[in-house]
Amino acid sequence: MPTAPQPLWQPTEERVARARITAFQRWAADHHGAPADGGYPALHRWSVASPDAFWRAVTEWFDVRFTTPYARVLGDRAMPGAQWFPGATLNYAEHALRAAGTRADEPALLYVDETHAPRPVTWAELRRQVGSLAARLRDLGVRPGDRVSGYLPNIPQAVVALLATAAVGAVWTSCAPDFGARSVLDRFQQVEPVVLFTVDGYRYGGKEHDRRDVVAELRRELPTLRAVVHIPLLGTDAPEGTLDWTALTSAGTEPVFEQVPFDHPLWVLYSSGTTGLPKAIVQSQGGILVEHLKQLGLHCDLGPGDRFFWYTSTGWMMWNFLVSGLLTGTTIVLYDGSPGFPDTGAQWAVAERTGTTLFGTSAAYVMACRKAGVHPARDHDLSRVQCVATTGSPLPPDGFRWLHDEVGEDVWIASVSGGTDVCSCFAGAVPTLPVYIGELQAPGLGTDLQSWDPDGNPLTDEVGELVVTAPMPSMPIRFWNDPDGSRYHDSYFATYPGVWRHGDWITVTSRGSVIIHGRSDSTLNRQGVRMGSADIYEAVERLPEIRESLVIGVEQPDGGYWMPLFVHLAPGTTLDEALLTRVKRTIREQLSPRHVPDEVIEVPGIPHTLTGKRIEVPVKRLFQGTPLEKAVNPGSIDDLDLLRFYEDLARKRP
Repeated sequence: MPTAPQPLWQPTEERVARARITAFQRWAADHHGAPADGGYPALHRWSVASPDAFWRAVTEWFDVRFTTPYARVLGDRAMPGAQWFPGATLNYAEHALRAAGTRADEPALLYVDETHAPRPVTWAELRRQVGSLAARLRDLGVRPGDRVSGYLPNIPQAVVALLATAAVGAVWTSCAPDFGARSVLDRFQQVEPVVLFTVDGYRYGGKEHDRRDVVAELRRELPTLRAVVHIPLLGTDAPEGTLDWTALTSAGTEPVFEQVPFDHPLWVLYSSGTTGLPKAIVQSQGGILVEHLKQLGLHCDLGPGDRFFWYTSTGWMMWNFLVSGLLTGTTIVLYDGSPGFPDTGAQWAVAERTGTTLFGTSAAYVMACRKAGVHPARDHDLSRVQCVATTGSPLPPDGFRWLHDEVGEDVWIASVSGGTDVCSCFAGAVPTLPVYIGELQAPGLGTDLQSWDPDGNPLTDEVGELVVTAPMPSMPIRFWNDPDGSRYHDSYFATYPGVWRHGDWITVTSRGSVIIHGRSDSTLNRQGVRMGSADIYEAVERLPEIRESLVIGVEQPDGGYWMPLFVHLAPGTTLDEALLTRVKRTIREQLSPRHVPDEVIEVPGIPHTLTGKRIEVPVKRLFQGTPLEKAVNPGSIDDLDLLRFYEDLARKRP
C-alpha cells in the first residue's frame, strides 16, 4: 500500500481550541444535537444529514434577526426551487452594520489605492453614509425590487451604495470600470436599473483612465435610469443631469432597513458570458446572509479584530464575498489598483500596511510571485497574516510549497473553490484540519458535495463531476429574464435531474479532502482517460521559458482527437527543438505519456475573460469551425485581437 501523504501544515492544539468552528460545534452539540466528538468530519456529516437543525443552529449562533419568524427552515427541498426559511423577514444591510453599535470608532473599511496608504472609514461613518444614501434613494422613488447599478472600482463608495441599496430592499448589481461599454450593457440592460452610480475614471498601473465617454454611452443606452450619481474619483466636474455623491451622503440620517422576505433578491451577479449573454444570477438577502455568516465566520474564522483582504474588483463575486466580511464584525480591506504595481509584490505590501489577518488572492498571483522571485516574508512584516487563501483556479502544488516556504510555515494555506453561481465556496478552508499539498481541506458545512460518474454513482479517490446533492441557501433564486426557469434548469440540473452539476472535475479523497482538476466542459479526454487542464498548466508553467499556456482537446470528424498546447513564451525565448523536447518530457514524466500534446504552438498571448480566467471552450470551438462571434461573446474577452489570431490559426489548419 502507498504511504499516506504527510500534511504540509497542521493546526496547533491551541489554534484548534480557539477556532470559532470549535466553539460552534460544542454549542450546536448542546443545543441542536450536533456530534460533540469526531471533529470537523463528524460536524460536516451532521450538517448535510440534518440541514434543518444545522441551518437553524447557524442563525442562532450568529444571532440573525428575523423580524417575522420563519415557519420552518426548509419548505420545499426540491432543486431547483428549494424554499428556505419561508415566512421569515430580515435585512442583509442591517446585519452588515451591526458592529456600529459597539465599535463605532473602529474601522469598518480600510481603503488602499496605489499609494498603499490605508484610509479608514469607521463603523459609525459607514452607517451614517448608508442611512443618508438610503433615504435619498427612497426620495428618488427607489422601491423594493428596483435595480440599482454601479460602474465602480473597489472603493468605499461602492460598499456604501451596495448597503444602501440593500437597506431599501432594492437589488444591487455592479461592473468594474475596466469593462467596456458593450460588456456593461450586456449585463445591465438585462436588469433595467433605475439608478447608476459611476466614477469619471480610475487609476491602474500608475496611470489615470478616463471613462466619461463610456459613462455617457451607458446613460444613452439604459433608458430605465431615473438618476445617475457621479463620484469624481479623478476630480472632474459632475456631468449635466447627474447627482453629486457628497450631497447624497452628507446627512446624519439613521438608516431605515426595509424588512424583506428571506428569498427577496439582494443582488445580481453575472457569469463570464464567454458564449452568449452573461447569465444574470439572482441571489437572495437571506440566502447570502446565512451562507456568508457560515463561510466567513466558521470556515474563514473571521470576527472582530480581524482584517480581511481579498484582491478583487466589483465585477467578480469575490467583491460581494469580501463586503460580507462586515457581517462578522471584521474590518475589510478594499484595494483599488493593479495587483502588480509598482512591482509584483504589491499585494503583500498592502497586507503589511493594513495588518491583514486573512489574505485572499488568486492562484495566478501566487504563481506569478513565485516566478518573479518575490520573497513576501523577507521583504514585508506579515506577522499578522494567519491565513493565505486562493481561488480563481486550482492552486498548483508548487504554489502550496512556495507559500509555505516564503510566507511562513505556520501560515494556514486555504485553496478554495466555489462559483459565482452560489457566491460562496463548495470546498476549501477549515481552520481545524490539516492542509495537504494540492488539495482543498474539505467540503463546506451544509454542502453535500460529491464526485459522480456519468451514471450518478458517487466516486472516492477517482475523478468525477462536481455535484451538490442537496440545496444550499445561496443557490440562485432564479436568473433574470428566465420566466419559465429553463435557462436556470439547463445550466445546472439537465445532467442529473434534481442534482446540481457545477461543471468541474473533482476528486474526493478517502481522507475527505478535495482536488479540483479544472472545468469538465473543457476536460481533455484521450483514449477514454479524462485529464484536467490544470494539471498540464501546473507542469508546463514551471518551466521558466513558459509565461502561460492553454490546452484544448478537439474531437475530429474521423473519430480522432487533436490536443494542441498553446504557449506564450517569456521575453527573449524561442520555441526551438530543445525547448519543445523539454516541454514534452516534462509532461510525460510529471503526468503521463497520454498528456503529451500533439502539437506545441507558440502564440502571442493567452486569452482570458474579463475576470482573468483562461477561455478554453471558445478556443476549442474556433478549432471546431465555429465563427468567432458565435464561439464567444466578444464583450467578455480581455483581448479580442488575440482571439482573432486563434481564429486565423484555426482557419489555416488543414
